[in-house]
Order: sequence, then C-alpha cells, then structure tokens
Amino acid sequence: MEWVNSATPNLKLPRTKDVLVNGYTVKVKYCDTCLLYRPPRASHCSICNNCVERFDHHCPWVGQCIGIRNYRFFILFISSSTLLCIYVFTFSLMNILQAKSNIWNTVSRDIVSVVLIVYCFIVVWFVGGLTVFHFYLICTNQTTYENFRYRYDKKENPYNNGIMKNLKEIFFSKIPPSINFRERVVEDDDDDPVIGSITQRFGRGIIGSNEKVDIEMGGMLRKDGGIPLPHILQNLDYGGIDDNLKKEGEGDVPFDPFFYPRKQERRDSQWTSTNGYSTNANGKTEDGLPH
Repeated sequence: MEWVNSATPNLKLPRTKDVLVNGYTVKVKYCDTCLLYRPPRASHCSICNNCVERFDHHCPWVGQCIGIRNYRFFILFISSSTLLCIYVFTFSLMNILQAKSNIWNTVSRDIVSVVLIVYCFIVVWFVGGLTVFHFYLICTNQTTYENFRYRYDKKENPYNNGIMKNLKEIFFSKIPPSINFRERVVEDDDDDPVIGSITQRFGRGIIGSNEKVDIEMGGMLRKDGGIPLPHILQNLDYGGIDDNLKKEGEGDVPFDPFFYPRKQERRDSQWTSTNGYSTNANGKTEDGLPH
C-alpha cells in the first residue's frame, strides 16, 4: 500500500489491481496523474499528459497518440503512403524506360522523373517497413508499446483471438466513444488558491502546491509574497481618505486610523463620568469590580 496522492493522505489504494481478460489475469496500474486505475492495455502519455486506451505509440508526424479510436486510420494512412510511393516510383520509371532515344539523354531531359524515383525509393523503405510491421501487430493483436517491452514473449497473449478475428476487431469493430480520463482531475488554478490537483470528491479546501500560507494573518500569499486584497475592497474609492485623516488629526500629530479615535474617546469618557464609573487600564472600576 502506498499513498495515492499527497493532497489526500488519508486515502490509500494498492498500486496494482488484478482483472480478468478472456480468462487470463492481467495487472492494471494506478495512474497518479489521472487518479484512476488504467484500463487494460492503457498507458499514460507524457506528451499528451493523459491516459490512452490501447496505447500504441505517440506519433510525432500526426501530432497525437495512436490508440483504440484512431489506430485503423493510422494504418490506412501509412498503407496509402506506401501505395503512393510504389505508384509514383513505378510510373516514373516507366516514363524513362519508354523513351525511344538514349536513356542518358532521356534522364538529362526529364529531371523530375529522376528525382521522384530516388525520393520514392528511399521513402518506401520507411513507410513500407512500418506498414508491414503494423500488419504483423494486427495479426497477433499486439501494440507497438507491448511489442517493444516484450510483453508476450514468455507468456500467452490474452487478446489474440486468431488472424481473422484480430483483423475484424481493428477494421470492422465499432469505434468506442471518446473518454477524457482527466475529466475528474482539478488542475492548480492561480485565481482560486484553495484548489489543488485533487479529485472533486476528496480533499476539498486543501491548499494547492503552488500556494503558501501566511500563518500570522491567516490568509493566502501570492507568488510575490503579498497578501491579495479581498474582492469587496478592490472597487472602493480611496481618493478622499487622506484629506479626512488629516482633518481628524487636527494638524498636530499624524492621525493613525489603527489607534482609538479621539472624538469617540472623549464621548466614552463623558459617558463613564455621567454613570459614576471610572475605569483603569485593566478594565476594572476603582472599587475592584469589572466594568
């Protein structure tokens, strides 16, 4: 047992959990970022910062993760790219070979065909090899992530249902709806300092990781160390306060609003004299009784 999150110290969950898949026991891990147990074959992408179902890999060429919802489109993309390279290479070569003049003279006159032949010959090895590799993964019902980690070299693949069923699962199955695994995770918000990176259910009112507490004042501190002004005081007009303070000070001693007002002090002294009491510094009357 380990702590699930530093913001929820009273909540403990096991790091892994066993689930049954086609009669086989599969371990699923707890994701500290998405705050959930990952579904089988899911993995957390550090670039997308989200868990991806049936995670294959993060493709920089398409700028997103390849998973359960877009894997078939990725296969069609690399397959069509391979066929395009073969098509352009074949017809460019035929364009040069069908010339009746000397082949070297044809090459010198048709530079475009030569460039296309060289380019497609180089590219087809990359996209063609990638296409063959992924068709092998489809037939064995593996992902690139699982294959590179040798998941099923020493144990049987619980997802392999045969070539025909594997092909049907990839190309003819219904695409599942999109799931945002971080939907229940609350991000750190600078505007609301009491919200941390915790779930909506646990840990309400816990200070975020980017905030500090002023123990003496009992409030939150901004990143620059200052105390934020309450919203109710932000829209007030403070322009005429200085003049009023000068008048209250009567020009002899600078008036300090934190000290007891003089007018109120005189009124309180008059009230105590009319009631026959005089108080000392300890808040007691002269006869020893509390006021």
